[in-house]
Amino acid sequence: MTPRLSRLLALGLLALLPISAAQAADPPKEQAENAVRVLKEIMDDAPDKQLPADLLKNARAIAVLPDMVKGGFVFSGAKGEGLISIKSPDGTWSNPNFISMAGAGVGFQIGIQSADVILVFRTDRGVQGIIDGKFTLGANASAAAGPVGRSATAATDGQLKAEIYTYSRARGLFAGVALDGTHFSIDDDTNKQVYGPGITPRRIFETGGITNAPAYVVNFRDTLEEYTNR
Repeated sequence: MTPRLSRLLALGLLALLPISAAQAADPPKEQAENAVRVLKEIMDDAPDKQLPADLLKNARAIAVLPDMVKGGFVFSGAKGEGLISIKSPDGTWSNPNFISMAGAGVGFQIGIQSADVILVFRTDRGVQGIIDGKFTLGANASAAAGPVGRSATAATDGQLKAEIYTYSRARGLFAGVALDGTHFSIDDDTNKQVYGPGITPRRIFETGGITNAPAYVVNFRDTLEEYTNR
């Protein structure tokens, strides 16, 4: 390895250190409350700045990761945690699994930027990847920056081909964003805190699988129902 490359790698590693320091995992209650806040703020915004109603109505699963942290100089990375619920066959939403995400890339941004991230799943394949343990956007399921506005069909001429649509909100701006290569996985430690030991991700998603879900978890589920059944 050349001295120049060694210096670049060292700079990249140093740039990524603030991510871990700044993004210690929030308590589950705080994660859930922040996820509800993000959903409400986005969905109560002007119609041309919302998640499209028809996309939400046909969603198979929705994940919300508030306050994802991104940082880097030359090398960049991202880290965050949040919740994901799936839609049951009867149209109701499941209790959420807690998830974590991590991504790495090459860029030239200096400093740390916080952003809220939302994923809308249109098929079961990405959801199955999560249940099985983890998945990578673009590798295990096709992903694309999502349309914004009253109607996803109008925004994309009806050609909704991606399996997952991804969004971010930073500095008040909500827009579709490409997140290919980002890794998502079940946060087993947080699930254990919330639901107790030995509870599998599949059981959490099952109707009636959890009977003692905390109020903040139920509130996330109910908020999804409110906005997807309008």
